[in-house]
Amino acid sequence: MIIGTAGHIDHGKTTLVRALTGVDTDRLPEEKARGISIELGYAYAPLTNGDVLGFVDVPGHERFVHTMLAGATGIDFALMVVAADDGVMPQTREHLHILTLLGIEAGAVALTKVDAVDASRITTVTREIRSLMANTPLAEAPIFAVSGRTGTGVDVLRGFLEQSALERGSRTDGDAHFRLAVDRSFTLPGFGTVVTGTVHSGEVRVGESMMVAPAGHAVRVRGIHAQDRASERGTVGQRCALNLAGISRDGVQRGDWIVAPPIAVSVERFDARFTLVVDEDKPLRSGAMTHLHLGAAHVPARVVILDGELYAGGQDNEIAPGKTGLVQFVLKRPIASWRGDRFIVRDGSAARTLGGGQVLDPFAPQRYRRSAERLRTLTALQAPSAAAQLAALIEHAPFGVDLVRFGRAANVRNPEGLLRSAGVRRVAGDGADCAVGEDHWLALQAVAEATLDAFHRDHADQLGPDGGRLKRMAFPRLEETVYRALISSLIAAGKVRQSGPWLHLPGHTNAPSAQERALVEKVLPRLLDARFDPPWVRDLAKDAAQPEALLRSALIRASKRGEVFQIVRDLFYHPIAIRDLATLANGLQDVDGEVRAAAFRDRAGLGRKRAIQVLEFFDRIGFTRRVQDRHIVRTNNLLALNDPLIKVADTHGNMPIQSRQSA
Repeated sequence: MIIGTAGHIDHGKTTLVRALTGVDTDRLPEEKARGISIELGYAYAPLTNGDVLGFVDVPGHERFVHTMLAGATGIDFALMVVAADDGVMPQTREHLHILTLLGIEAGAVALTKVDAVDASRITTVTREIRSLMANTPLAEAPIFAVSGRTGTGVDVLRGFLEQSALERGSRTDGDAHFRLAVDRSFTLPGFGTVVTGTVHSGEVRVGESMMVAPAGHAVRVRGIHAQDRASERGTVGQRCALNLAGISRDGVQRGDWIVAPPIAVSVERFDARFTLVVDEDKPLRSGAMTHLHLGAAHVPARVVILDGELYAGGQDNEIAPGKTGLVQFVLKRPIASWRGDRFIVRDGSAARTLGGGQVLDPFAPQRYRRSAERLRTLTALQAPSAAAQLAALIEHAPFGVDLVRFGRAANVRNPEGLLRSAGVRRVAGDGADCAVGEDHWLALQAVAEATLDAFHRDHADQLGPDGGRLKRMAFPRLEETVYRALISSLIAAGKVRQSGPWLHLPGHTNAPSAQERALVEKVLPRLLDARFDPPWVRDLAKDAAQPEALLRSALIRASKRGEVFQIVRDLFYHPIAIRDLATLANGLQDVDGEVRAAAFRDRAGLGRKRAIQVLEFFDRIGFTRRVQDRHIVRTNNLLALNDPLIKVADTHGNMPIQSRQSA
């Protein structure tokens, strides 16, 4: 169990910890000279069962509240310290606010310096403390009259703390990855970089690889001290010192996290549930600059109110004192955070505590952040457990839930294990893993069919849009993996058909007349034989003894069916030739990382003008994208062999164009 002190300056916190543990937590010369705590102090006391009590002693001066906040993160038990001679003071109140906002529910009160006052004063201050702590989670916390100087009551308090630790037992967190909030970083001769902090979740073992978040540096754990003892592992609920390999002291600092690689994040904004303290004399408004404390990090942040209408008479851009609302914090620099993390907010001058809350989504969007859909998402994320959050998200998310992202944000090792088997469709592939509610899946299918139906009405002469165009028209925000699975399911059910690269409803066709079909079949062999240098329409018409306009019209219609490809006006290529040219471009991309006109010209044996025309065609259909004078092959493109939606057929309808992945 980790115990954190709290209370006003000069109320005897450090003296009390020394009386309880025998350790003087004021280690700095300046602290000893001035007689006040400036930095966090640490002490440990063994228990009869072999476990160890950890103490975090925090400064009480108002100028060092930011340091107190770094130490209060992750504590299990609050030890409020109030001096009998002074009674309740400003930092007594502020520290209690902070403990309440951090969700600390277990604690005790040490009424110190009782040797300096009489019994009536002790009674008076005890009443003050009870009044102060009423309506807080610590309202029923026991009060112990002690003197760190004389030892009065110290044994009784120590016994209570030890019994509380034994009753609490060890924390377990088997389904979460490791996270340690760094509150100190230093170098030891012969060891190198060492960081200390509280383990918030999971466990780490000597030799394991970890990441420093938010920077993203990879490190290896060379050694561990857990609760001030050498150990092979560190686990949730312990204070640990980690000896790290692969990084200098300057590469990690207070406010960073040491985390398992799967959950390493860097966020510049997050959405949260926030409560403004009741003592504030004015509302918190959108745009206010604040100081945000999360873990051991301290960063300036701008507040954006998302739903200020939760209280009567409130405006939609503010939260009233004592009220709770949804907010987004826009941070001045990146930090690491995960769903459920508690945080504290102080005013722009860092003079007083405004409130605090809990992170709901560390991957908060900048756009549509106040939309009804987004607010429903944040409501779902306030469910009491990860399983309940996931179920609520799936129920209302029209495009499904990214399970990889959900697990990363919530620090859940196996989010798929939280899925309810009934009424959920899971779509996985290409590194993605999504869950879509069955009702939403059917609704997405209906949208796809309705979009195709509208396209057919507006473009009766075309067979249908290609897969990429349909996605842009109907589902611009849908995950690519989900979209592909959706269309594949429609094709398998016979609700949508695929002809070459085009998608259409079964009842729609732009089938050619017998005369047009015969004309196209007559010129296709000629185009195939010519390979990369096909004849122009005028030459094809002359050879076929057909009017030029008739052949041009037939080939344009054939291009809309995927039977030929029109590069420029009156120049058509056979699909196999396009496949081979795409293969050449893929080869250049694999070797050079790009496709340039000169290299493509030499590889294809074309003239420069024709090579540029082909590359511009590839840009138009989305096979490549142009960056200045270079062309970059897109990984998901119209001509991809592995794309289940797009197959470019030869005259027999069975020859797909090769993709870069298979080139």
